[in-house]
Amino acid sequence: MHPAAFLAAALAWLGRHGTQGFALSIFLGLALPQFSAMARPALPITIFCFTTVVFMRLDMSVTLGLLRRPAKLAASCLWLIAGPVLLIGGALLLVGRENLDPGIVLGLAIMGAAPPIMSSPAVAILYGFEPSLIIASVILTTIVSPIVAPIMVELLAGGAVPLDRWALTLRLLIFIGGGMAVATAIRMWLGLARVKAMKANLDGFGVLMYFIFAIAAMDGVTNAALDDPRLVLFVLGCVFAVSAAGLISSWIILRRLPASERFMIGYGAGQRNMGLLVAALGAGVSPKTFLYFALAQFPIYLLPWLLGGIAARIRRREAADGR
Repeated sequence: MHPAAFLAAALAWLGRHGTQGFALSIFLGLALPQFSAMARPALPITIFCFTTVVFMRLDMSVTLGLLRRPAKLAASCLWLIAGPVLLIGGALLLVGRENLDPGIVLGLAIMGAAPPIMSSPAVAILYGFEPSLIIASVILTTIVSPIVAPIMVELLAGGAVPLDRWALTLRLLIFIGGGMAVATAIRMWLGLARVKAMKANLDGFGVLMYFIFAIAAMDGVTNAALDDPRLVLFVLGCVFAVSAAGLISSWIILRRLPASERFMIGYGAGQRNMGLLVAALGAGVSPKTFLYFALAQFPIYLLPWLLGGIAARIRRREAADGR
């Protein structure tokens, strides 16, 4: 087989079997810490690749259709930006920033300020939900994140963590603007029809990037679990609590939306693209902040499987209602 054809077939195979590989990636990173340390420098590259692929696959006709009736899209985007900030900000006020390690405070702040995870639309498709609203919401909140996210990080972290907001804004603009530029160039070169025909290959490429990302994100987690298991358990409790709070609060507040759309907006409210801000901050991320970011990957990789039964019930109920 020609090498290019073999690569395309391998990526397509990965795309068809990717869900099993997601959770495996995390546990491989935990089991093989030497590979996690080697993969960590690739973290910004994987983030840039995620951004580029998402913008490559953007269907402008769907987004424009939602913009013609902007109320639902505006409400979803507003909640995806404000909801996590309110939830995490309220928790920090209740507990007191001064009672937490500054690295953990910055981790919570990054989680609240980051846009939704870019795999949210893929999860919607996996569940059999109509993905238009979550796709448009993820794209728009990601586009505005270079302006919004640094302000929200500073607001949530407060004086506990010194932060160069303008440097963070510039780096986010480079990441997201660069990804959009590369995606536009590829779409113009290949054409939209050819990009759509490459769906399985792009899915496989995304799985490969997530595999590298998960292994890189696990750098230091095994040692931390052995050295300070109470801290690891505390952070795991925080990240799963944010995921649950995002889902439950969205379900209550966005009750005018169909159940499947409410569920996916709630999923996005709790699963945040922290890697985008961690990559932009670079050396400004302390070991404890990176540990928080690493442990925040557990709900991202495990919840699609854990929530599958609830999603199936929602899908059956909407089918019965004729939606």
